[in-house]
Amino acid sequence: MSDRQNAYLKAMGIDIWVERNPSVQDVGINVSAEPVVTVTDSQFSPVIKIAESLAKDDSVATFDDHAENKIPPAPSIASLSWPELQTAVAQCTNCELSRTRAKVLLGSGAKNTPLMIIGDAPTAEDEQRGEPFSGEAGKLLNAMLKAMGYKRNDVYISNVIKCRTANGQELSVDEAAACEDYLVRQVNLIQPKMILALGSVTAQRLLKSKSTMARLRGQLHYLDNINIPVIVSYHPAYLLVSPNEKRKAWEDLQMAMKYLAAEKSL
Repeated sequence: MSDRQNAYLKAMGIDIWVERNPSVQDVGINVSAEPVVTVTDSQFSPVIKIAESLAKDDSVATFDDHAENKIPPAPSIASLSWPELQTAVAQCTNCELSRTRAKVLLGSGAKNTPLMIIGDAPTAEDEQRGEPFSGEAGKLLNAMLKAMGYKRNDVYISNVIKCRTANGQELSVDEAAACEDYLVRQVNLIQPKMILALGSVTAQRLLKSKSTMARLRGQLHYLDNINIPVIVSYHPAYLLVSPNEKRKAWEDLQMAMKYLAAEKSL
């Protein structure tokens, strides 16, 4: 049998039996009688034809092809670049909100900024405009930022989750958890000096706390494993219906300004 024939049989997992050397019997060594299978050229011919046909068929992968064409594992969210993160969020199906969204809102603004603003969830108007904190709440946020010495494009604005909730409902713990890795990656890419969490739901989901706004305000908090301070204040939408709380909100903004000024002087 030729080397080519041996190679085809070996590749297909067919054992080849060969006749033992007669000289072994001649020297008196007792060799157990095992059946000897002799493969003739006529018997091997169909196997060669099948193997050669498979080798010519580009649609059939060889054994080596399977090893070389393995799909590499998807990169971890923690290592994604901005474009990769945007793609991952756009394709996300981690929770039921992916079924009802029209689009995802990763965030907007400067990616090299000392201040990051985080709200709870995009609204229907946000989704339509493609920008978080739009409408009247967005106008009030712009005024708040101006009082701090910033323009909207000077900061980065995002939400705990990237899809609007069904019928504007409060985002759930599970929905926040489904988007958590995306938000953490945003924070790590931006590396802000300060995070301003707006709204009690935002603060509770972000900090994994059940404390009230009264208890969360007026102090520095930190996200899990991220050494970036978080200051909690009222959501602009809440301030629109509760204008008497604007004074407290201004106190929170002053606290953030004081911290950022101290960081800048270092």
